[in-house]
Parts: sequence; C-alpha cells; structure tokens
Amino acid sequence: MAPPAEEFPLPRSREANERLHALVPGGAHTYAKGDDQYPADLAPVISHGRGAHVWDVDGNRYLEYGSGLRSVSLGHAHPRVVEAVRRELDRGSNFVRPSIVEVEAAERFLATVRTAEMVKFAKNGSDATTAAVRLARAVTGRPLVAVCDAHPFFSVDDWFIGTTPMSAGVPAATTELTVTFPYADLAATEEMLARHQGQVACLILEPASQTEPPPGYLAGLRALADRHGCVLVFDEMITGFRWSEAGAQGLYGVVPDLSTFGKALGNGFAVAALAGRRELMERGGLRHPGERVFLLSTTHGAETHALAAAMAVLTTYVEEGVTARLHAIGERLAAGVRDAAAGAGVGDHLLVRGRASNLVFATLGTDLRPSQEYRTLFLRQLIAGGVLAPSFVVSGALSDADVDRTVDVVAQACAVYRKALDAGDPTPWLAGRPVKPVFRRLV
Repeated sequence: MAPPAEEFPLPRSREANERLHALVPGGAHTYAKGDDQYPADLAPVISHGRGAHVWDVDGNRYLEYGSGLRSVSLGHAHPRVVEAVRRELDRGSNFVRPSIVEVEAAERFLATVRTAEMVKFAKNGSDATTAAVRLARAVTGRPLVAVCDAHPFFSVDDWFIGTTPMSAGVPAATTELTVTFPYADLAATEEMLARHQGQVACLILEPASQTEPPPGYLAGLRALADRHGCVLVFDEMITGFRWSEAGAQGLYGVVPDLSTFGKALGNGFAVAALAGRRELMERGGLRHPGERVFLLSTTHGAETHALAAAMAVLTTYVEEGVTARLHAIGERLAAGVRDAAAGAGVGDHLLVRGRASNLVFATLGTDLRPSQEYRTLFLRQLIAGGVLAPSFVVSGALSDADVDRTVDVVAQACAVYRKALDAGDPTPWLAGRPVKPVFRRLV
C-alpha cells in the first residue's frame, strides 16, 4: 500500500529537479511539465515508460494520464511505432534531398485526412499554426488574425503569446494584430468581422474542446468565413485522431481551408503537419504564378524516423479502431470517477469534463469556484496512490483493470477532499505551496 501523500519521498527526483533548474530555465522544456504544475516536492522525474505506465528515478511506478501532453495516445514504446522507427534509423534520417518516406507519409496522411489536399510536415505544432497564419495573411492580403478565446494555446510565436499574461518581450504592435472571438457565438463573431471589415485574414480555433460544438456552429463559422473572405483554420493538435481518424473535421463534416495536426500524430515522436486546400497550400510551393510564401522550411521537419512513426500511428488507428477504444476507456473512467466523487460527497466539487477521449478534471472549493489549493490536494493524493494525472486524458494502452485501479485511488483522494471541505481549509493537506497556472505574469 502506498504511503500517505505527506510521507511519499522522492529524493532522487528532487535532486534531479535541482539539477534541471540549474541548467534549464523553468526546470523543463515545456512549461506544462514544470514542477510548479505539481505539489511541492512531489514532481517525479521520469526514468522510462512502457504502455500506460511510467517509472520515476526513485523507482516508483505510476499509471500515467495525459501522456506526453496528449501526444502518446497509443502508449509508451508502442511496438508498431518502435519497429517502424528502428527500420528507418539504420537507413539514415536526414538527406540533402527529399526521402521517399516523405512521399509515403504524405500519401498515408492524405488518405486518412481526406478533407485535405496537400500536407507539409514540421517538428512542432507552433510552427504549423504560425505557417497557417502567415499563409492566410499572404493569400488575403490582410493583417489581422482572429483567435478563439476558448482555446488556451495556439503557438509559442508572438502573434499568440502576446495575448497571454506571459507577453513579456512581445511588442505591442504585434499583439494589436491579433483579435479574438468567442466559441459557439456566431453573432458575436460576425460582429467582430464587421468591426474589422476587410482586415481579418483568418479565423483560427480548436473545432471542439471540453464541450461539443452546438449543432450548426462549425458550418455557420464556415459560412461566415466565406462571406467575409477570410481563411478558416482548424487547430486539430488535440482533436486530431482523438475525435476521429480524420480529426474533428472528419467527425463533424465541416471542411476548413487549413488545419494543423500534431501530438498524437507521432505517438511521442516529433512530427506535426499543416494540411489544407491545394489552392492555398501551393502558394508555399513552386507551381503557382503568384508571389511566393515562405510556408514551412525546417531542417528536421522530414526526419525519416519521425515520419515512419507517423505512418505507423495512422495505420494503427485505422486498422485497430484506436479512436473507439479511447472513447470506451474514457467513458469507463469518467463514470468511475463521478461515482467515486459522489460516494465521498464531493460530486459537486470534483468534476470530470470533456469528450471521453480527452477528459480533464476541475477542482472546486467550498465556494464552488476553481481552486488551485484543492487541485494540489487532489494531485498529492493521486501521486501517492501511484497515479500521475494532470488530466484524465487516456491512452490506448490502458486496460480496464488500470482504469479500475485509478478509480480506487480517486476514491481515496475524494475522502481526503471531503475532510478538507469539512474543515473549510485545504492547507493542512497541501504540505507546501499550491500548484500554479502556466500562464501567469510573475513567477
């Protein structure tokens, strides 16, 4: 049995975290992986992973959710992906001319995401979304980018980061070129487009997130973009493959002009994609009469082993029905967590939200408002129980027994949650500072 959260020692992880902070700004290469996102002294440093489990440098084993920030959707070291990567590693990974793998990967991608006509690969999602924005500005001749305010992240580049609390270093003149529109509100979006008549190059949004798009919303947005002459861009970094093999556009039947994919595409390997209509995409190519667009040009964007991983992922999703499996696992988990929370009397305070394949949880305090303190309490109890879960986003490697074990740990955590609510103060159960939001102005 795992020790109580306040007695769960991680000496090697703590020492590794100190080394990280001495060498790497923030102690991690992604802000969402920072130890400020975890309870004090309970930020495990990972040694390795297999399937749905990871081991930290202290030797502790965890069931892991949200693996690789949602990128490892098949599970760690998935055999089909690893085998495909190994085959390419012995053949060379990067050449002075395109590899035949680039052709094969593009064909496989477009055969899966049939709503797109051309694709260009990159290494990360930020490059892909920024390329979509640049292309939209080029084809429309307009300066403004309209981003959906319901989506927490689009890119590390100035056009988006300047709109967040971490805008230091971004000139105000750049930020002024980005405007916002609300999700699921066509009237407000049309009002924004009218206010900036003839100035908006594109509408960029995550087509679905924690709530399903209202009936007719995405089609209505498509019509608005057409009427106002702007480019419709779907950010499918998360929805890609988790909603359907062809992403949200494949599920809802609304075709954007451009779309961006990543995360699940490589099952942890670095690969992203910009896809879309030939007429637009070719502006970044060599077979059009107009002014050239510097679309995407990355030294490592077409590394053969990463594209081999993407092809293996695409094949596995289609042949093994992975998306349906993710939904089934997620539905089992969501039902179990909700039952456990209700049984402990915290059903109004611990909430599970989102599509079954992309679940998150919310922790509410006595006032039923989101609470970082109660999130900290909950995370401490999960980690001590062997569950590493900044979210409840599932992978296909989870078994029913894994989910049931998770629910048992959640039930124990909910019992502590109830004690804190009864006391009216979670502080005695935090053992240190609360976890913090990623986007904040000060450390």
